Amino acid sequence: MTTSQQPDPKDRPARLTVGVVGAGRVGPALAASLQLAGHRPVAVSGVSDASRRRAAQLLPDVPVVTPSQVLERAELVLLTVPDDALPGLVEGLAETGAVRPGQLLVHTSGRYGAKVLDPALRVGALPLALHPAMTFTGTQVDVQRLAGCSFGVTAPEELRLAAEALVIEMGGEPEWVAEEKRPLYHAALALGANHLVTLVAESMELLRGAGVEAPDRMLGPLLGAALDNALRSGDAALTGPVARGDAGTVAAHVAELRRHAPGTVPGYLAMARATADRALASGLLKPELAEDLLGVLADGAGLADNGRDG
Repeated sequence: MTTSQQPDPKDRPARLTVGVVGAGRVGPALAASLQLAGHRPVAVSGVSDASRRRAAQLLPDVPVVTPSQVLERAELVLLTVPDDALPGLVEGLAETGAVRPGQLLVHTSGRYGAKVLDPALRVGALPLALHPAMTFTGTQVDVQRLAGCSFGVTAPEELRLAAEALVIEMGGEPEWVAEEKRPLYHAALALGANHLVTLVAESMELLRGAGVEAPDRMLGPLLGAALDNALRSGDAALTGPVARGDAGTVAAHVAELRRHAPGTVPGYLAMARATADRALASGLLKPELAEDLLGVLADGAGLADNGRDG
């Protein structure tokens, strides 16, 4: 019995020409992923040297042109610019006649849904919001990470299937997010991913201060297990002195941080209070122990405020 060999994506006829406006870390990776699915990148715009290098690495031989020239050449256009720049970009492209009827316009902002593309919709474009829930490096590894990555998808109902199909072609998993829920959705991702980087970086700095030569090696298994447990069990995965109600240990932490890294104290106190609230609500932290603990956190906050006033 013989099995049929799958054709190389490069040998398949291209279905859509693809353009990228904004060669940051996201756009070239998405375009490269669409290329693997049989689409054909034809143009990219980028101003900085770093943007041009990314485009050259991920989209070799694709010309770097102006944004209006990208829209002129492409049937599917990825608008991968910073959130704050997106509304003005869309309005400008629509007002100058760069947008064509029937053209697919895809933005990757987590903050916005499809309505930010209304100026283009009014001139006949097809608006899609496809936000990959992934951190990007601007290198080839990003294309590999898109496999199994969830995308927050928002689009007019009649374009829902098309939006989901594009995500699947990039190897992702579409997750529908209502227009009015986009800001909350994006805040949740920022809280989890962006703040995690800050917490890990601060933890590594403190470990170096404590004389640990390889803080990354020490933290890797611990943080990996904590993340896995949290994803599996939620609040039931909480451990440590706050969840146990060890007020004396927390007081010692605050004293040491104030002595060696005062900039970390407000963040420690805020996260400790949030942890205590969740541990109390889930029954992990006994109310009789919570009183002393919350007193320590309140005292720590008061000392921090006095330090700033002084």
